Order: sequence, then C-alpha cells, then structure tokens
Amino acid sequence: MEGLAIMTSGGDAAGMNPAVKCCVDYSRTKGFKPFLIRDGLRGLIDNDISEATKEDVSGIMHRGGTVLRSSREPRFYELENRQKAYDNLKALGITKLIVIGGDGSFGALNQFYADFQIPFAGIPATIDNDIPGTDYCLGVDTALNVIRESVDSIRDTANSFSRAFVIETMGRHCGYLAMVSALASGAEMCLVPEIEYDFESMGKRFRKDIADGRNYIIAIVAEGTNMADYTTRWIKDSLGMDARLTTLGHVQRGGSPTVRDRVMAYHFSVAAVDSLLAGQTKEIMTFKGGTYGTQPIDVVVNSKPVTDQSIVKLCKCLSV
Repeated sequence: MEGLAIMTSGGDAAGMNPAVKCCVDYSRTKGFKPFLIRDGLRGLIDNDISEATKEDVSGIMHRGGTVLRSSREPRFYELENRQKAYDNLKALGITKLIVIGGDGSFGALNQFYADFQIPFAGIPATIDNDIPGTDYCLGVDTALNVIRESVDSIRDTANSFSRAFVIETMGRHCGYLAMVSALASGAEMCLVPEIEYDFESMGKRFRKDIADGRNYIIAIVAEGTNMADYTTRWIKDSLGMDARLTTLGHVQRGGSPTVRDRVMAYHFSVAAVDSLLAGQTKEIMTFKGGTYGTQPIDVVVNSKPVTDQSIVKLCKCLSV
C-alpha cells in the first residue's frame, strides 16, 4: 500500500482535528496507508512519524487546536534537514503528503517538492483567512464565534458602566475577522488595514451620538493596523469617555470547532485525497464563490490575499 502522511503546520486553528480524522479515514478507503506526522515540520525532520491507528483519530472531532501539535521550524530552511525529512518518509514508504496549515506551511512543502518531488495537497487552515484564492480557511468560523461571544459579554459591561471598549482581534495584515465581527456584533467603529479611517469624521459622529444619548462605544480594531492603543487614548482624549482596551489574543484560536468548520474540513480533506489520487502534485484546496476547487501552490505563493469586497463595503461606514 502506498503511504500517505498527514501533518498540521503553522498556527493552530479549530477544524484541523476534523480534517486529520477525515484525511485518515478517507485515504484508507482509497487504498492508502495513512501516517501521522507530529509536531509539524519539526516532526518531519526528527522522524516523529507513525502509522495512523483508529485510536489516533477517535474522539477528536470536537477538540480545538491540533492533536498532532504544530511548530515553526527554521531548520527546515536548510537542505540537509529537508534531506533528513525525505529519508524518513522514504524509509516508511510514504510517497505523498497532506499539509493542513497556512501559506508559510505551503511554501515549505513547495520547496520540499522542488527538492525531492514528493507530491502534496494543502488544506487551508488559518483564522487569519488570508490564503490567496480561497474565500474560506478552516478555523475562521470558530474564531468568529469566539470573538462574537467575547464582544457580547464586553458590551454588557460597557453599557453598565458607560464606557468605551476597544477590542483588538487577530488576523495579521488581514482585517477579515475584525470586519465580520464588527458587523455581527453591531460595533460602532471598525479599523482594518483594508479601509482608510478618518478620526476627525468619527469624532463628529460620536459626539452627535453622545449628545443624543449614547453612553458606550464598541470599537473593533484589527491587529494589523497597530491602532488599538491609539484608538483607546483618542476616545478618552477626544470624546471624554472612559475607554478600556481588550486584546483577545490567542483565545481566538481555541474552542471546539463549529459545525461549519467541521463540515468544511470534510470537504477539503476529501478533495485533498482525490487531488493526489488524480496525479496532482502540489495543489491547494479552495472554496471560491461557493464552489470547491483547487489551485496550484505557485498561485498561492505569488499572489496577495484579497478580502471580500462586499464585506469591505459594508464596513466603510464604521471607519468614518
């Protein structure tokens, strides 16, 4: 039987575990012998690789993060360590890989393919939702629900104490989490890299609202703007309202995967195995415009992510 190894790499995201389970179960029905690589690229180098058992993937659907663990391994940039990784795979009869992760992980496997021609399929999994060519990455819906619950709770306190709360979300240079969260929670302000913001205009809007009886403000700020601290000070100084900053941080990566993330994991996993069966060598699974598909890794590494412009349009009024 041909060996197929599954790994998770880069930042963890809810939905990785359902994807691992589906990849193992579905690949076995297609005649592969599934293996699991633990600790991401580090495990690939250090040979932390074993044949997948039923026990390995039982009871993991509801678990957040990744049971395979992950790492950011700078040693993989050195050819001699990639050679070790290749030798480890060869010794176990592994001829194909599935990597569940983000663009950095895909880039690493692309280099690995260039060195040793080991075909791989990529499943996009990052709460940043910043993989070019796909509208959705595993973990996004769960992260949005974590943020939504946090903002709802903070709003209760904001209203009780007549305060403003600035809530910083993750997402690197992509404002998707912040924008969708602002819309879903009814925030009064949203600052993201994709939209120009005008504090003078917002000041006029908020002063009028306060005069009309508004007693609190919820501002969602994407970490990529580096404006969370400034916004908190601006609200205090310009609006005269007590303001507090809440940085949600890595809590956004955790939590039991939502139904959507679990179902998306199945779609992506089946597509990844089928991609390798069809002889494709380095394809990334995608969900674009409501349709599942694939795209070459070269498109991913040579393109910039584009945020859904309909969401950007809806959020513009929250930045002026």
